Amino acid sequence: MTKAFKLNWRIPVPKELQDGEMVDRWTEDGDVETCLVQVDECGFFIHWKSENREGDVLELSQVNDIRQGKQPTDPRVMAGLRSKSEVLERSVTVCSGLDMVNITLCHFVFQSKDHARIWRSNLRRLTNNVKMNNVCPKTNLEKHWKRLRMTTTVDGNVSVRAVAKTFASGKTERLVYQVLQECQLPCGKNDSIPMKDFTFEKFYQIYKILCPRTDIDNLFEELVGDKEKEELSVEKLMEFLNERQRDPRLNEILYPHYNAQRAKEIIITHEPEKELVQRDVISKEGLTNYLMSDENAPVFLDRLDIYQDMDQPLPHYYINSSHNTYLTSRQFGGKSSVEMYRQVLLAGCRCVELDCWDGNNPDNEPIITHGRAMCTEIPFKDVILAIRDCAFVTSDYPLILSFENHCCRQQQYKMAKYCDEIFGDLLLKEPLPDFPAEPGMPLPSPNHLKRKILIKNKRLRPEVEKMELDQFLRGELKVEESNEEKEDAHATSAVTCRPLEAGNSVAGSTSTTGSGQPTPGGKGMVLATTSAGGSASVTKAVSEILPTVTATTYQGSTLNVHPLLSSMIFWNSGCQLVSLNFQTPDLPMQLNQGKFEYNGNCGYLLKPDFMRRDDKEFDPFSETPVDGVIAAQCTVTVISGQFLSDKKVGTYVEVDMYGLPTDTIRKEYKTKIVQANGLNPIYEAEKFTFRKVVLPELAVLRFGVYDDNGKMLGQRILPFEDLQAGYRHIALRTEGNFPMSLPMLFCNIELKVYIPEGLNEFMDALSDPRIFLSNQEKRVAQLKHYGIEESDISTDGAIIDGNKISLPGIPVPTKKKPEELDEQKFDAITPDSLKLEKAFRRVLKKNQKDLETLRKAHAKERAAVQKTQCSAIEKLVKSKGKENKGIHSAQARKSVEISRDIQTDKTLKSKAEKQRIIREKNSANTKLFLEERKASAYKQAKRKEKLKQVHIDQQNELQKYLQMSKEMYRNEEIEYQLAAKQESYV
Repeated sequence: MTKAFKLNWRIPVPKELQDGEMVDRWTEDGDVETCLVQVDECGFFIHWKSENREGDVLELSQVNDIRQGKQPTDPRVMAGLRSKSEVLERSVTVCSGLDMVNITLCHFVFQSKDHARIWRSNLRRLTNNVKMNNVCPKTNLEKHWKRLRMTTTVDGNVSVRAVAKTFASGKTERLVYQVLQECQLPCGKNDSIPMKDFTFEKFYQIYKILCPRTDIDNLFEELVGDKEKEELSVEKLMEFLNERQRDPRLNEILYPHYNAQRAKEIIITHEPEKELVQRDVISKEGLTNYLMSDENAPVFLDRLDIYQDMDQPLPHYYINSSHNTYLTSRQFGGKSSVEMYRQVLLAGCRCVELDCWDGNNPDNEPIITHGRAMCTEIPFKDVILAIRDCAFVTSDYPLILSFENHCCRQQQYKMAKYCDEIFGDLLLKEPLPDFPAEPGMPLPSPNHLKRKILIKNKRLRPEVEKMELDQFLRGELKVEESNEEKEDAHATSAVTCRPLEAGNSVAGSTSTTGSGQPTPGGKGMVLATTSAGGSASVTKAVSEILPTVTATTYQGSTLNVHPLLSSMIFWNSGCQLVSLNFQTPDLPMQLNQGKFEYNGNCGYLLKPDFMRRDDKEFDPFSETPVDGVIAAQCTVTVISGQFLSDKKVGTYVEVDMYGLPTDTIRKEYKTKIVQANGLNPIYEAEKFTFRKVVLPELAVLRFGVYDDNGKMLGQRILPFEDLQAGYRHIALRTEGNFPMSLPMLFCNIELKVYIPEGLNEFMDALSDPRIFLSNQEKRVAQLKHYGIEESDISTDGAIIDGNKISLPGIPVPTKKKPEELDEQKFDAITPDSLKLEKAFRRVLKKNQKDLETLRKAHAKERAAVQKTQCSAIEKLVKSKGKENKGIHSAQARKSVEISRDIQTDKTLKSKAEKQRIIREKNSANTKLFLEERKASAYKQAKRKEKLKQVHIDQQNELQKYLQMSKEMYRNEEIEYQLAAKQESYV
């Protein structure tokens, strides 16, 4: 950023947590130990160490929840605890994992209830720190250094093997041990480094030797302009910051250019040599420190806080939403879990789904499951309790519960009672006084609904609602048993259920009109998979416990959702609730988490201005810029990577753009593979240009890092509007969007306003008039050098609209009056007399010769084309036969190889077993080659269709050309006929 900005990512860690406490630690596997548990001063890790064991550590950025512990049910665990009294009250459970399904529970039993309460409240405050997930590379190196110091050996020192493992993906262990020896540290494979000797300065020195930043060295040499120089002056640094590190689209008042004072501040902050600081120059190391600092983040760090206006009506926001929240796996036959509601809410989701059905348990308790899909059940009450505990841990803004209600009246009454008793004042039970739930009135804003739970459910008729609500509030509502038909969650259904393995299904809701007013008769949420329709008899207790959050139409259109489409298409269309399966960490989920990470991870993002106004219309499939929105252009150069893998593998990077259909470019831009280097690969500086981004506000940039087998090593989603231009380090995330400490990319991002082709020079003149005027002065000087004055070059003397303008300095010839001569007689001009002219006979002979030449050339060209086409057809026929023959021979060769390998396999004893394995292998081989032949036939058909289309296009072009030629000759004939006849005077 042009202005200095300090990212305040640290949350103060209380002294009690830094000093630590001796606790009993037990796991679900039955492991029990007494250990010292501590939190480092930065709040990066919680770590523990017991006697005669190595230290262990847990990264707090991967901790999902801190909650009150539970009583161990294993007698061996209870026997291993030092104190058996009040175990539940003295326990704290730490939940962690790299996705929302596979959660690891670690239980700590403290010495007293008060200590447990202090640790529980402070640990929860340290988790879900979005700012910590966006720290700079230098801080991440310090973070890894702290991890190495915490994962100690039995004697409490740092393991040399652990240090070597950090750099094993690009360097041999022998080289690492050699560097440790050069740094005067223990270097044996089984040695350990004393804690006092393993300082961050030593670790950073090892990093600089083993991971030399040749990419930054090359940049420094380019900026200095001389390989001999090792200093960069303030003027050149300021030029670099303004021309390469600043987005030219930014407002110059809000984001002023770098000046000399700001450049000196950067030198003072990042240059380690005091002598260079006094001389106002920066070294290569100082520039490296700047490029790896928070001041050079890839996004505007101030947007990690809540920076958007949160006083707009609720439909003016995108809301982070979940679909089938209770499921942990596939939609048909999957497992339901209460834990999923906790994880989804802690991840920042603000709308969860509850599919409520009648329970067949003895107490007739309502349950949550996916009806008619053979999924397991969970109690409705347990879900409500989990929602109450986690509703406002990550965000204080309103939470929406989307009820898909299939319960009978009696169990609906229980649902209403649980919501009322468990949520208490958190539940919004009636409309706010300033926002009555009436047609034409705007909905309240997120700020008005802070720490409120809203329920979206079907409604009764208004007169029935009023009567039953009064009875419910007085406690007089009687729910009698009736003969109404109950819906069975386990019954079969004609509804087709889709497995989640096919990808993250998307459920969307329609948006609102620009004013944020609910449209009368507007539809509610349109889900990806709908059931038979839910209970037809909705009790007043559930219906009016909350004014329904109505999702209405945007510009009079209603969307039907297809599960395989990306979530981007629904955001582009103005849908405020685009529900995703949080249990599936696929691309749509990565886009969702990357988008909602900003604005404080509060779960609400303000829609673009044109989507919130009644006087604006927007077509999400348009390829032209939106009124009032300036299209942008982005060029990305992937320069290098750091710590991309813990193995020696080849790596490459894909760069994709997601946004409007016309902006979306995926699977087109990727670097070349750098083999056998997962530590610090240097990629060829190939530029990936996204020439026209029509709607930057909705676009996101995605970086994906893969190994040479196509396995994802890391990814990062960056909103286009939050990007900063220049050379930036981009820290990578896991598939589940959890931060990774060391893996990062070093890229150059160029941002500019999109300029249509042909207007580049005009825009350059407007953007920098001084350069334009300087070029004009050079042009005048060059013309003068050739003896031409600029005043001589003008439009004077041109014939404009039939008026002749005289040139300055050039006399205009005047028409002289012809002298009167004696009248002469001329011979008559006839066709026969013209044919006798030499000129006519010469032209006729030349035309006949040219015609004969054209005929011969045409015949020769025609023969050549026919020969080429015949050769191509013969070649295709031969290649087809050769291809089939090759497939057959490959299949036969594979069968022979399989038979030989099995016959020589000594582990197979009996002949029958060998024959059985041969048959299985041959069957699989046949199936494989059949698929290859199908693929070959499909590819051939595609090529044939493509070639046919090319021929049609070429034929059309030729027809068009012939038509234009005929038209041109016809026009020339007409012009000749209309032209004035030549006359001769003597």
